[in-house]
Amino acid sequence: KGMRGARGTSLRNGGVESVGDLLLHTPRRYIDRSTTTKIADAAVGPEVTIVGKVTGTRTRRPRRNLTIVDATVMDESGIVTATWFNQGFRARQLTEGAEVALSGKLERFKGRLQMKSPAADVLSSPSEALITGRVVPVHPSVGEVGPGHLRRAVHNALARSRPVADPLPEPIRERHDLATRDAALGDIHFPETMGDAQVARRRLVFDEFFRIEVALAMAKHRKGIEAVGVAHTTEPDVGERFLAGLPYALTGAQERAISAIRADMAEPHPMQRLLQGEVGSGKTVVAVAALLTAVDHGGQAAVMAPTEVLATQHYLGITELLDDADLAPPLVGEGAALGMDSLFDGESGGVTVALLTGSQAKCNAAPGATRADLLTWIADGTIDLVIGTHALIQEGVEFQGLTAAVVDEQHRFGVHQRVSLKEKAGDVEPDLLIMTATPIPRTLSMTLYGDLDVTVLDELPPGRSPIETIAISRAEEDTAWARVRQAVAEGRQAFVVCPLVEESDKVEATSAVDEHARLQALMPDLRFGLIHGQLRPDDKADAMHALREGGVDVLVATTVIEVGIDVPNATVMVIEDADRFGLSQLHQLRGRVGRGAHAGTCVLLTDPTTEEGTTRIEAMVRTNDGFELAEVDLSIRGQGTVFDARQSGVGDLRLGDILRDTAELVAARDEAFALVADDPHLEAHADIRDEVQLLLGEEVEWLFKS
Repeated sequence: KGMRGARGTSLRNGGVESVGDLLLHTPRRYIDRSTTTKIADAAVGPEVTIVGKVTGTRTRRPRRNLTIVDATVMDESGIVTATWFNQGFRARQLTEGAEVALSGKLERFKGRLQMKSPAADVLSSPSEALITGRVVPVHPSVGEVGPGHLRRAVHNALARSRPVADPLPEPIRERHDLATRDAALGDIHFPETMGDAQVARRRLVFDEFFRIEVALAMAKHRKGIEAVGVAHTTEPDVGERFLAGLPYALTGAQERAISAIRADMAEPHPMQRLLQGEVGSGKTVVAVAALLTAVDHGGQAAVMAPTEVLATQHYLGITELLDDADLAPPLVGEGAALGMDSLFDGESGGVTVALLTGSQAKCNAAPGATRADLLTWIADGTIDLVIGTHALIQEGVEFQGLTAAVVDEQHRFGVHQRVSLKEKAGDVEPDLLIMTATPIPRTLSMTLYGDLDVTVLDELPPGRSPIETIAISRAEEDTAWARVRQAVAEGRQAFVVCPLVEESDKVEATSAVDEHARLQALMPDLRFGLIHGQLRPDDKADAMHALREGGVDVLVATTVIEVGIDVPNATVMVIEDADRFGLSQLHQLRGRVGRGAHAGTCVLLTDPTTEEGTTRIEAMVRTNDGFELAEVDLSIRGQGTVFDARQSGVGDLRLGDILRDTAELVAARDEAFALVADDPHLEAHADIRDEVQLLLGEEVEWLFKS
């Protein structure tokens, strides 16, 4: 009420459409007016909050790209000048006569008090009871509706809504010493003390996590009890022959992972497992063992990768592993019919593998096969294992019996693509293994992948040396090229990674095309290759083939080589403008070297211009631990950007922070899973069920589908 017209439109456009939305629009900060300081009494140095009237503002532009706003604020005891840099909106916000609260550090300059870039909140009429002598909430503006209007609207909404019903069972509340929902909503908006606001926040944070975890628990229960899958109970013949034929011993982590996956796949309900691990921890071998479990049972399996380069890498790597284990199928001549009789007569027992992308169609049993051939053989079950990109889920691709799927680098796919792959299996859901080389902090995986079982490969193969990482400035780049020359002289190879393919005025980064030419001129005795996203798929494949076969010494590339590229002879990685990459990307790129018998070196060419960039570079030099880097990345980027990766909507946490509020997250997860275990359909907890559906909406449906 009272929010009609333009203000009502602004609220609706900003997502505040109901009283419930308004009550969950919590303050971004508080001004404790019970302890505000008069200007004359304020000390220079420590942070203080003062309240006064704006007596004037001035805007200056001493040079291009610099705007300075000065505002004079006065209370009954004195005057202070506040200054902001490149915040031109302050002149419009701080109109003459407005009452304003300034929070910041006081300085004395030429005998006058001043504050540089303080937090500033315009208050309403000083006679308003909501802002007089108390803790004042400052709500985030919604469009044209500012904190003052929102404060009054929330106050009115609370008055009309209380007492607010509490869906959380009392035993849960008591176990965790949580406030009631009614008290929490009252105190988060209008606390008597700052301590009251903290108690209220803790309850509402618990509620946010609890809703998400209930949805995840229900999704996991449905998948485990109701979804129809295939019980892969056949003894692993081909799978065991594959493992026995490996030229190296499995790590303990790989053995545990394969055992857990086979146990999952033997159940009649579809597997939903996340396989994560460090770069080089051997995820591919574990994934192939899972795929061959399906093949042993007479089913088909699929691998979906995010790029053609990675799909091709998987095809080459997997067929090579099968060759080593004597599991390659007999070759069929060009034009000959490929059929089950020709492949499985006698004791050959070969595994037929196909590659299907937007531009490629290959089969390890029929070098001359066409795309039409592959589609026919996939549909009649001749092909055992299909590796591809999103081309696998396009119309025209039909499987005879898809019973297992591996989705690599899952966060790069949209929800509909994963669902479409599963729908290719028809009436039964295939076992699904999500494979990611991006380590996920435990707290994040509890929310992002809380409906999945998680397997972590936390051991590297024996003999793998840690990668040395050094950071040098552009002025010292000769050091980087000396490392490259030394590696090539020793018979090794190197990567040089540039952020962009084309010049950009907005981002000062090096073009891979120009850098390729520059480095060729700088080191004419070395053989250079080039790969970037704008090359045709055939040219990309040729560039990677030349590198693998030793035809080039140095590959200049963009981040198209970020994941999955396996060139054991490459030992040096130079990353230009490294501070412009995210930590996850840097860690993935670093993992492309040192994968063979020789130690790897990663050189970060960088002149960081931001604090975040410096933090990323320091973390890369300090540690090779992907999980530690993931925690640092999460703290830098915030959880929303990571949650967006799964497109689940849970990035819209209003209050909760998975790093700061870990205790509440763990408690909420434990309680949610226990509740759903006792009441899977929430028949005895209808209020909780309704709230989850209301506040998570379509995201709940997505959890059940994916």
